Amino acid sequence: MPKSSRFRSAQTVTVLAVTQLIGWGTTFDMLGVMGRVVAPALGLPNEVAFAGLTIMMMVSAIAGPVTGRWLGRYGAARVLSAASLTFALGLLLLAAANGIVLYACAWVVIGIGGAFGLSAPAYTAVVEREGVNGKRVIAILMLFTGLSSAIFWPILSLLNEAVGWRLTFLVCAALQFFVCLPLHLFALPKPIVAQAEGSTAGIAPVPLTKAARRKAFLLIAAATTITTFITFGISPSLLEIFRQSGASPAFALQLGSARGVLGISARFLDMLLGRRGNPMLSAVMGIGLMLISFLTMLVASPSAPLLITFVLLYGFGAGVMTVARALLPLALFSPGEYGLQSARLPLPQNLANAIAPVVFTAILDRAGTGPALFACAALAALSLAFILMLMGLVRGAHASQPSPVAP
Repeated sequence: MPKSSRFRSAQTVTVLAVTQLIGWGTTFDMLGVMGRVVAPALGLPNEVAFAGLTIMMMVSAIAGPVTGRWLGRYGAARVLSAASLTFALGLLLLAAANGIVLYACAWVVIGIGGAFGLSAPAYTAVVEREGVNGKRVIAILMLFTGLSSAIFWPILSLLNEAVGWRLTFLVCAALQFFVCLPLHLFALPKPIVAQAEGSTAGIAPVPLTKAARRKAFLLIAAATTITTFITFGISPSLLEIFRQSGASPAFALQLGSARGVLGISARFLDMLLGRRGNPMLSAVMGIGLMLISFLTMLVASPSAPLLITFVLLYGFGAGVMTVARALLPLALFSPGEYGLQSARLPLPQNLANAIAPVVFTAILDRAGTGPALFACAALAALSLAFILMLMGLVRGAHASQPSPVAP
């Protein structure tokens, strides 16, 4: 890779890593520290305060298709800049909240900002600047953004202790306006997809017909929505599953922490593979490991080695699938289509994420660990079937291409 290309890639990663860390840390991850501080101050039950995340995810889902069209029309840098302004406004509303109405309005605004600024628009910014070779850069970016809660939880906790929750939200708004907005506007390299690559921006890696592209999108949407439903649903209940399986509270907490580390390790592996990695094979591996982890818990007797094995398989598989979800559209659609297609995916995913914790908690509380894990295994098997169907569609598209004629 030429030195100038390496510098452009490093600049892109640096800018987006900083802004995504701030974006996730001051919005989605923020309630982990601030939720139980804000709730009594506003006279709200804790569950109502945490419902802000449900509002955020549902609004982001609804705004996803609009985001996709804006990414294609205006480019990722302008959409990300709009996200910084929207986040800043939402955080200002949070700082001024005096009851449930303004609190809910703040999360509606933050949800719009989430559609404009988290994940898909950032990955689109990478593809605009790296083209089809952006897989490694996206994996590197995901490696950094996976650390957002680990970085921001201590910062938010210290700020809250020093200045109180209202000023903490003002500081978060200032980070969006004075750090993220200038970086999005002035520090991102110019896109190359519409310039140097020219016509290649419209060339897809897989020669699919219009009907086959629609089917491919639906298969990706189905498979990724199911896996995100599993991971978002099981995450809040993971410690309870460990406890019901015989783990002490301290051991359960250690297992939960290890799961997060394994997820980051999986992202690191994808970063090392870079452009040589195949997102469809990664998806098969990730879902397969998750499925094996659930089946292992169902057929084996509870024990410490079993729980460690489960965490190893599930944590690594879920981490691999997190990266695959972001890269699957790039493996099938052209760089010019990536923004539109990847921004449409959060609609079903976020709607699933909004209800998943409620569904899994209800199953776990009313039926126990076994039925909850069986539901996870059945859903993982269905998701794996969709990915295999997608691979069959791709093989069929390649097979239908005429063979080159020898001179």
